[in-house]
Amino acid sequence: MEEVQLTLTGKRRGAFVIQYGEELLGEMVIGISSRYLTVYHTEISPKAEGKGLAHQLLTTMVAYAREHSLKVIPLCPYVHAQFKRHPELYNDVWERANQLPG
Repeated sequence: MEEVQLTLTGKRRGAFVIQYGEELLGEMVIGISSRYLTVYHTEISPKAEGKGLAHQLLTTMVAYAREHSLKVIPLCPYVHAQFKRHPELYNDVWERANQLPG
């Protein structure tokens, strides 16, 4: 399985990515502030779907948030759904005040 890499710009925007060589297989687009990590979008290449890459991105993002004492704002529908399905796994990092409705 490929490793997840974090790429950040100077404006603290970026993504957790999974690549195979030069090919982008998965991406979780994020923004980071002093207290929050906002997840905007998660996308997996059609050829890589069903291989657990989205979960791998999620796990890496949550570990990063914990390591840096950040709360996660899950604007991404995938991340929001996972947080709602498994609150026991994500309660410590989940920022509910700024989440998607529903």
